[in-house]
Amino acid sequence: MLVHSDQGSQYTANAYHQTLLDYGMVCSMSRKGECHDNAVAESFFHSLKTELVYGEKYQTRAEAKQSVFKYIEIFYNRKRRHSYLNCQAPLVYESMNVA
Repeated sequence: MLVHSDQGSQYTANAYHQTLLDYGMVCSMSRKGECHDNAVAESFFHSLKTELVYGEKYQTRAEAKQSVFKYIEIFYNRKRRHSYLNCQAPLVYESMNVA
């Protein structure tokens, strides 16, 4: 699995890189100051923040993790329509385009 990010300090930290290695993931980073390298991730995080996070007041880290998990797995991937996917949810799009 390839994990793409910008060059923020949290993504360049040794502990982060070690965690990726521990799980068999490969780190990929955009060029410094080049937001277009990371456009898909930037778009996703914008949606996550504006559609969920900014409207919430989490009491615990566990509550925040559960909320974000539900947003991604239940709403974003299964129900939210994406213009890039002909206004279909990713799960629907993938099921229709399996060879």
